[in-house]
Amino acid sequence: MKKAYRIKKDDEFQRVFKKGKSFANRQFVVYILKREDLAHFRIGLSVSKKIGNAVVRNHIKRRIRQTFHELNEQIVPGHDYIIIARKPAANMDFHEIKKSLMHVLKLARVLKQGQKR
Repeated sequence: MKKAYRIKKDDEFQRVFKKGKSFANRQFVVYILKREDLAHFRIGLSVSKKIGNAVVRNHIKRRIRQTFHELNEQIVPGHDYIIIARKPAANMDFHEIKKSLMHVLKLARVLKQGQKR
């Protein structure tokens, strides 16, 4: 994922947590903050040490990034997204993670409708 599409700084994370809205299911919590000055979306990932060791956490993060890469055209631009993985995400394969993230993004109404998935 390109640098312009990532949220890395703590103050950017905190701004999304404080001013954004959250949506959740059993596997993920997604915080969303609308940004008028962005032509694309940005994502920040948070996977706790409670979920597993570094290998497991990095595996989950790679799968989340790949999901956003595949859904790039369907996701509404101009938003910051922070995705927090919950414990059940550690036991999911890529397709289950993608389906779960799509579910949360549909709840948040940030997936464009009418496109082939």
